[in-house]
Amino acid sequence: MSRPTPPPFDPELAAALIELVGPTSPSITPEMIPLAREGRAETVESATAARDVVFEHHVIPGPAGDIELTSFRRADHTPGGGAVYYMHGGGMIMGTRFGGGLDFALEWVEKLDVVAVTVEYRLAPEHPDPAPLEDCYAGLQWAASNARELEFDPAKLVVAGASAGGGLAAGVALMTRDLGGAALAGQVLIYPMLDDRNTTVSSHQINGIGVWDRNSNDTGWDAYLGERRHRDDVSIYAVPARATDLTNLPPAYIDCGSAEVFRDEDVAYATRIWHQGGVAELHVWPGGFHGFDGFAPTAVISQASRATRTAWLRRLLA
Repeated sequence: MSRPTPPPFDPELAAALIELVGPTSPSITPEMIPLAREGRAETVESATAARDVVFEHHVIPGPAGDIELTSFRRADHTPGGGAVYYMHGGGMIMGTRFGGGLDFALEWVEKLDVVAVTVEYRLAPEHPDPAPLEDCYAGLQWAASNARELEFDPAKLVVAGASAGGGLAAGVALMTRDLGGAALAGQVLIYPMLDDRNTTVSSHQINGIGVWDRNSNDTGWDAYLGERRHRDDVSIYAVPARATDLTNLPPAYIDCGSAEVFRDEDVAYATRIWHQGGVAELHVWPGGFHGFDGFAPTAVISQASRATRTAWLRRLLA
């Protein structure tokens, strides 16, 4: 397919994008993965700077060794409220538990007094599927089992993630449903990475523009699935868009930008939840590139998207 005309970027976001990546947006290729990782030196101190939150590190046994997690709560936290188990973004190939959209979860800690738990899952291609998902699932079960110590109500536990983390959150929700794991109150899927096939119109529109284009998407999925990519027997937990049964899932909040690779697969996922009698709220922000409200948080449309997401979570946990 030749590249169809992409939707225009929101003018304020377009200006921010030029400042962020320049006039062109190079794709991430496999040989660029080490360099891309070097450019992301997040720390817990940088993540919590200027925020009135406290944190605690945890190490738990995992399926292939120890897993590191960090919990965050407001300094004046009142026990017994909700909790968000957060999985970071990074295309399955980069990022840490102190970045990749953690800012969203910390905002909820401050505004909603939830407890946030973030997990350091293994990355592809060194650790392909099912390693990242197994780490996320193990950390979720630990968080649910330690709700009292973490000071939240286990009936108000929500999974959330952005980009690759959104895909992992969707996969964990499916896995928890099928394996009888921790009961989930909701799932917040922030421009989630859901479909390895990369064949939608939006995946062809966003080619060489934005911060994560179709070629970068191929790099991420190839690293995550390897030779199993595109096969019919790929796991629905690794690729939630391939799940045929989306019933009995917790209420979902799904959002994305109109000018990003994941738009069509995210819209399709919400639509299929509705078709099967489930609960989902969907927002497609006009002119938004992938990760727009994290890269350009002061833009008017970014503020609207973050406020709308927070309002949904507030209603869910009320």
